Amino acid sequence: MPVRAVFLDRDDTINYDPGYLGDAEKVRLYPGVGEGLAKLKNELDFKIIVISNQSGVTRGIITEEQVRAVNEKINELLKVFNVEIDDFFYCPYHPDYDPPELTECRKPSPKMVFDAAEKHGIDLKSSYFIGDQLTDVECGNKAGVKTILVTNKISEKEINNLQSPNKRPNFVAVDFLNACRFIEEDLTEKKFD
Repeated sequence: MPVRAVFLDRDDTINYDPGYLGDAEKVRLYPGVGEGLAKLKNELDFKIIVISNQSGVTRGIITEEQVRAVNEKINELLKVFNVEIDDFFYCPYHPDYDPPELTECRKPSPKMVFDAAEKHGIDLKSSYFIGDQLTDVECGNKAGVKTILVTNKISEKEINNLQSPNKRPNFVAVDFLNACRFIEEDLTEKKFD
């Protein structure tokens, strides 16, 4: 059986984002994230991999150590649900501050997804991407995975932009558990309602 993964954006997809989150003690998971990830990993046998832009590093607002500390805190909070994220990929660069060769990892580029797939032997055709921004949808679409947009903070104007090429998700979810139910139903090829 191929190795399949659910790729996740981090901030405002699995945890609340106060803006350039650098304090691990401020990490709070969205409702349903622990239960949803436990189902995806423990019952449906997905690898769970975070794909995140962290330009606060190049902006000098947060450090890479803080990014890693927040990632560790997320896994610590997920232990209660008997689950953890398998790997974290993040891009600390931004085109306003860094040369193009450094920023090629930044979503909507699919580079981090491709790097994760190579590292973990993931079959992208049987994988998914859950995120809260159009850049997440575009990244997943470019990588050839099914995409799910979680409407945690997205505006109606941004939702209207979903008609643009490369920005149309396979599913729009009202919350994280709704996204996980879509994946479960999609696996069994039942109609989701």
